[in-house]
Amino acid sequence: MAKRASQEINAGSMADIAFLLLIFFLVATTMNVDSGIMRTLPPMADEKSDAKVNKRNLMHVSINQIDGLFLNLTDPLALDQIVGKAKEFILNEANSPDLPELVEVEIPLLGKVKVGKGVISLQNTRQTSYAMYVQVQNELTRAYNELREDASQKYFYKRFEDLSEEQNQAIRDLIPMRISEAEPVETETK
Repeated sequence: MAKRASQEINAGSMADIAFLLLIFFLVATTMNVDSGIMRTLPPMADEKSDAKVNKRNLMHVSINQIDGLFLNLTDPLALDQIVGKAKEFILNEANSPDLPELVEVEIPLLGKVKVGKGVISLQNTRQTSYAMYVQVQNELTRAYNELREDASQKYFYKRFEDLSEEQNQAIRDLIPMRISEAEPVETETK
């Protein structure tokens, strides 16, 4: 009996097809990139300088290990109260001695205006959930955005996003976003 020769499959074109599929998926696939929280960090301070902030100019918001919120370390605070408390602190419309000092400055397009020296300090524990941390950040940012929106309507009769670059800068100088990120603590006992 004669042996039959086995047929070989030409695999050359299979490599080409696999290569084309690989290129297709690389081009067609998008990668999700986490953007994080947009913040402009202050310049690095000299190691020898101790930045002293008047107690009156500091609003301390803390989040404990079970996601409890506190204002100035002792007063319990609800998430929906943050915007109101922050706006009251930032503006100090009544020039209260318990709220930030107001200094008169010259701002282009606005003239002489009073600007608060307040800083909002946010501190959390290492056990604080990321979701709560982001919610608090969002509420603080919302307070600044609402104040800037109100100021742009008051001074320029326009929405903040519709302002020119020069007008936008004037409002940012009037209501500067000052949020300080304190070093996380291990655990709080609240």
